[in-house]
Amino acid sequence: MERPRSVHHHIIPYFCLASSSMLFWCTFFLVLLFTTTTHALVKLPENTTVPAVIVFGDSIVDAGNNDDMITEARCDYAPYGIDFDGGVATGRFSNGKVPGDIVAEELGIKPNIPAYRDPNLKPEDLLTGVTFASGGAGYVPLTTKLAGGIPLPLQLKYFEEYRARLKAMVGEERTQFIIKNSLFVVVCGSNDIANNFFALPPVQLHYTVASFTALMANNARSFAQTLYGYGARRILVFGAPPIGCVPSQRTVAGGPTRDCVARFNDASKLFNSKLSANIDALSRTLQDPTIICIDIYSPLLDLILNPQQYGFKVGDKGCCGTGLIEVTALCNNYTAAVCPIRSDYVFWDSFHPTEKAYRIIVAKLFDKYFDRFF
Repeated sequence: MERPRSVHHHIIPYFCLASSSMLFWCTFFLVLLFTTTTHALVKLPENTTVPAVIVFGDSIVDAGNNDDMITEARCDYAPYGIDFDGGVATGRFSNGKVPGDIVAEELGIKPNIPAYRDPNLKPEDLLTGVTFASGGAGYVPLTTKLAGGIPLPLQLKYFEEYRARLKAMVGEERTQFIIKNSLFVVVCGSNDIANNFFALPPVQLHYTVASFTALMANNARSFAQTLYGYGARRILVFGAPPIGCVPSQRTVAGGPTRDCVARFNDASKLFNSKLSANIDALSRTLQDPTIICIDIYSPLLDLILNPQQYGFKVGDKGCCGTGLIEVTALCNNYTAAVCPIRSDYVFWDSFHPTEKAYRIIVAKLFDKYFDRFF
């Protein structure tokens, strides 16, 4: 894949097609685009425009939507964000950027995708993308309720509000254009498996692994179909990771040697197979090939099992604290030291990867799915 420094020239024509009444906005965004520093790697096909990246899901792609909420699923405190701009803890569950940020950066749109509920959100950010994702969210309603996060239906309500704000700024026609041509990213499912099904014995009395993962996959399909109904046409629905190989799960259920937990991974794989079938069926029904199920399981598992091949030294522990169990409140500046070289670790805390790991994974996904994205 050809990867030049910038793709800004693919974004400019949309704004410059504005009528004379939109001259101010055209000028404003031309200035914005040329004064924003990004490190774009992807060259889009001729006449292809991606004005924004719009994100839904859980802590993997949350950028601070939980910061003002009473919930354990928040991380707006050090050492989270230690490698983010200025070392600020924004509510991103990592040492630095998270996947939504990196996707936007690779496309040359902007350096970061802000949280929609950020009180400092700028109006111009609406045109280039936001994240509605919330730490603790899941496809099964009980999952999000347990964590105190923002459930997917409410994330959609925020999206409706976002769309109304866009319309007030640039009008209905341009709002439709932005939504139709933007990249929609949905990352969810880990919490359903780790923090709901396997953590709550009563749930296992009502569901088998097969029926629970079917519920997840059906809800994921419904969510994607709802986005399509809103006008989204580039929808990427991510599968579950190898949750049994995440440090915290290895510590809790991997035995004395902290092995990957096979039954957790099997549940992820079962969900992924059902999700893939559901999303493929939806794509065929809607006759739209850009509704895609994304395999995150394989690239992350490769990093975990073969860390040295990617320049890591540690794949089974997090950088924060002992690396065995610390996540959110347990990963803090008072009781948990940070590893000296963060780039040595696949995981930042016991559940979430480092920015370096995310960058490698996003690059792999662009290589694998680029032609289908656009």
